[in-house]
Amino acid sequence: MSENYHFYYNLIQYKNKPYILFLHGFLGQLDEFDEVIKLLGTEFSYLTLDLPGHGKTQVLGDDKYYTIEQTAQAVINLLDKLNIPQCFLVGYSMGGRLALYLTLHFPERFYKVVLESASPGLATEQERLERITKDEQIARKLSRCVSKNEFREFLLNWYNQPIFGDIKNHPEFARMLDNRLQNQPLELAKSLRCMGTGSQASLWKKLQDNTVPLLFLVGENDDKFLIINTDMAEINTLAYVKIVSNSAHNIHLESTNDFVHNIQDFFTVSPKT
Repeated sequence: MSENYHFYYNLIQYKNKPYILFLHGFLGQLDEFDEVIKLLGTEFSYLTLDLPGHGKTQVLGDDKYYTIEQTAQAVINLLDKLNIPQCFLVGYSMGGRLALYLTLHFPERFYKVVLESASPGLATEQERLERITKDEQIARKLSRCVSKNEFREFLLNWYNQPIFGDIKNHPEFARMLDNRLQNQPLELAKSLRCMGTGSQASLWKKLQDNTVPLLFLVGENDDKFLIINTDMAEINTLAYVKIVSNSAHNIHLESTNDFVHNIQDFFTVSPKT
């Protein structure tokens, strides 16, 4: 299956330092956590990548290779290729859902996992069907973005959603928007259709049996995910939730220092070798 993916990735290696694999959210790219990595410095080694449908990663097959199941296996194959048998894992939003899938299906590969503004998917079939319909509408809007101006307008509307709080007034928002504009709308539409919250199978029940230490980071102004993450933390003894002040959905942008400190604190204990 590896031949169906040409991953665009970046590897930063410091001798004898364990890796952190960072997984960006929908609309993001591998540079999503550059500021976080800069602040973490030489404490860890790092692997970042463009997920299918994003950045410069190429998918050489039909749409099934954009799904969470296929993508997860492809990420494991990439870790094997890079000779990284175990690592820490950080996932944001869509990347957080992928990170949770990886944790629950390949627990032996990860020391500890941080999920930022993530979920285990939707609990009921009815919720999934409703979300698939909604995501399809958004995917169609993306597919109609044939110019940069239309794509920019889509992005500005996207960040009007309540979960993002006041992000449009953040001093780094313009730079983030420019980075988002490097993506291809048609590819993003494929990602949304195949790896959206409605498309993935629910992980709620499987989360009960999780064996990997989990930290859920959620912004105090992200009401929707405060509820989801509180519920997640209640069903597994190895998971706990940390609420980050002055943040909504995108904590690593809005409260970068707090985000870094939480990662440092959680990953401090040396992994077993």
